[in-house]
Amino acid sequence: PSPTPRAVPTPLAKPRIRTQSAAPTPSPRQQTLRSQPSLKNVRPATRSPTKSPARRPQPLPAEEDIPPSPKPQLSIREQIALKRAEAKKAATKTSPAGSISGEFAGLENASPDTFNQPPPVDVDLGRWSIKETIERARSSGAINLSSRDLPCLPSALFEIHLGIKPEPLKSVPVEPPITTASSTDGLATRKKGSQNAPSWYEAQDLEILKAWSNEILELQPEISMFGSLKTVDLHNNKLTALPDSFADLTALTVVDLSHNQLTSLPTNFWALPNLTTLNLSHNALTALPFSSPFVSQGSNPLGRTHDPRGDWFAVSITRATEPLPRLTVLEVSHNRLSAASIDHSIDGPGLPALLTKVDLSENPLGKSDSLFRALGRLQRLKEINMERADVGDESFPVNVFASSSGSLFPSLKILDLEETHVTRPAIEATFTPDVLKQTVQFDITNQEPPEGILRVIVGKRVIKEAWEIEAERRTKLRRHAAATSGGSSASTSISSAAKTDANKEQWEIEAEQGLLSEGAKRRARALAAANALGEPARPSALAVSAPKTPSPTTSPSPSLTPATVASALANPQYYSASTQTLTLPPSTPPSKAAHARSFSLASPAWNKATPATGGMSDLALAIPTPTLPLSAIVAQPFAATLKVLTLANRRNDPSFSLPASPGAFLPCLEELSLENCNLADVVPVAHVGEGGDDFAPRTTEPLLPLLARLFPSVRTLDLSYNALTSAALTKDALSALILASDAPSSGDSESAVGVKKGLRQLSLRGNRLNELDGFQQIADRFRGNRDVPEWKLEELDLRDNEIGKLPPELGMLPLDVFLVDGNTFRVPPRRVWEREGTKGLLSWLRGRME
Repeated sequence: PSPTPRAVPTPLAKPRIRTQSAAPTPSPRQQTLRSQPSLKNVRPATRSPTKSPARRPQPLPAEEDIPPSPKPQLSIREQIALKRAEAKKAATKTSPAGSISGEFAGLENASPDTFNQPPPVDVDLGRWSIKETIERARSSGAINLSSRDLPCLPSALFEIHLGIKPEPLKSVPVEPPITTASSTDGLATRKKGSQNAPSWYEAQDLEILKAWSNEILELQPEISMFGSLKTVDLHNNKLTALPDSFADLTALTVVDLSHNQLTSLPTNFWALPNLTTLNLSHNALTALPFSSPFVSQGSNPLGRTHDPRGDWFAVSITRATEPLPRLTVLEVSHNRLSAASIDHSIDGPGLPALLTKVDLSENPLGKSDSLFRALGRLQRLKEINMERADVGDESFPVNVFASSSGSLFPSLKILDLEETHVTRPAIEATFTPDVLKQTVQFDITNQEPPEGILRVIVGKRVIKEAWEIEAERRTKLRRHAAATSGGSSASTSISSAAKTDANKEQWEIEAEQGLLSEGAKRRARALAAANALGEPARPSALAVSAPKTPSPTTSPSPSLTPATVASALANPQYYSASTQTLTLPPSTPPSKAAHARSFSLASPAWNKATPATGGMSDLALAIPTPTLPLSAIVAQPFAATLKVLTLANRRNDPSFSLPASPGAFLPCLEELSLENCNLADVVPVAHVGEGGDDFAPRTTEPLLPLLARLFPSVRTLDLSYNALTSAALTKDALSALILASDAPSSGDSESAVGVKKGLRQLSLRGNRLNELDGFQQIADRFRGNRDVPEWKLEELDLRDNEIGKLPPELGMLPLDVFLVDGNTFRVPPRRVWEREGTKGLLSWLRGRME
């Protein structure tokens, strides 16, 4: 057979061409469908301008064979709008027909409570409703009902967990509803919660109950049926009392009832056997009867309490046989407790034996010597807090604690008596090495005290760094060694100290030599260079004529001062010949007496009876009371060579006693310390004549110009912790004090004694400065001129003042150390000087100028 010829393609096989003309939509009979699976290709066929003769209309498929068209995808906004429209339609259909409802049917801003509308649903976003929280606690064993304005614990808690309904409380006869809805339907949520509720064999006993920051006035007595409770946190409520059945919760380990209005606790509360942490602070408690369950009539500590749930649940409740046997932390601050109301009897049960921390702050304790003795017998006690409590020195009698013989407070590390009436001498006299085995320390750091150290906080809390404490300790040791040693004994002690301190670190050596700052290192290099060149020192030349250790027997006492003053000032306790340093003892104002006119400027009488002073209280009485007794100092033989004068803490009489002859004094003085002397902007000045008495009434003079005139050779001036204000820091006063001058001052034209050398270190820490206009005006000297020969200042300390703004002009001052911590300004931020130091701070200030 011949092969079948291939069919010739007809014009129907040509691809279709879309036309751009907008043809009318054809009728359904004229539409054709392509046999393609995608529904996107289903389009109505358009009429062709040239009708093909071979194309025939095909019949349409049945209606059930046509696949459904896909629903368009809606955005979230469109879906929300659609839901709102449906809800509005449903509300319109269900609203009752009436003239009023029809009239206001289109108002969208109408109140939802008007025209029989349902009340708004309380939506509690971000957490479960109260009922669902209670149901979920059946699976976890913990419930948190905090910050919900509850007047009492919900009855649903007892109904869901215990299957009982508690009796209504007198303070809350009607409980508010606890059903609140979230974003979903409340009924659906409850049904879902009931379906997901744990089975009876999967449910857990409630162990943690937290209901703080509510309005709870009273607790149901049925709370004792939660026998597995271990943690109860009900702080910041309005509880005035606890039910007696609360003490049946013998599994409790942590109880927080702080910030309530409790006046007492149930008797058996102090017999909880497993309680470890108890916080009762900020209440109105008047007593802590620890032994009340054990000494009251008819009480039997070994007895067992019958379970109120009935005979079927006949589980006995075992109480402790001693007060809170496992309690370690007791916080009862801010109550109304006195020392006598705290049960601490030695014969009875007394305090809990395992206490490690006790907080009795802000309580009217009164005389507490017996309480301290009872606390001292606790073997594990490590911390006692009594901040701002009513406690005085009468609570630390020496004769009572002396019989302890090293057994008092065996583990104590912190005794906080901040801002109480207890003084440091009372603590030192009581806590002797015979009473305590620890070493008493009064310095405060942020670190925990090491073993063998008892940190006692007395007065105002001042936190120091570890290196500050170490530097102060070594300074005291050096001064003590210099005061007690002399001649060959001094050299022997120095050589022995050098042998023992051979393995010191570099920073320790620099700290002892005062080389921690760049300015101190530069001064040391200049001094070494001067010694290498063989330049004679003026103090050493003058020291040849002066006796090494002046005394009233070797040198005649001048007529200006009595012999007792000369012997006191020349005593090694105050004057060190090796370092040319004079340190006068501190003096405090007289204490407030019973009568307004009964006071004495003499030293306290107990200083005379102290054997450790060796009768030095008589020397302290001989020293004049003014802060700066310059008239008595310049009359001593060592006045011509004196280099360091320390007058710290001389607050008894903040005045200056000056010689009658005007001019500059103490020509070799390099360092002057007037720290914490209560000096103001102006200081009273008394001029003493040749007879030793004031020949003229006291006058007042500005402090800074007076110091600049009296001591032109001073290089280091310490005026920390006084009462200076910004009014004293004028441009003229600072220029006279800080800047150097080659010309002698008035009254010394024929000598070079009055030539000002210029300050290198100035400390104004802890004053009342709020502005720095004087320094800003001095800084204008450096505008366009970085070299000012009169400027010698290297260190400026302005910490702990009230400075509200740092002038940008201070950035032009050539300072090596600039300390500004503890002020009120916020610009520049603290990180500027903490990260980059003084140079970064000055550079930041200069940038603000530009």
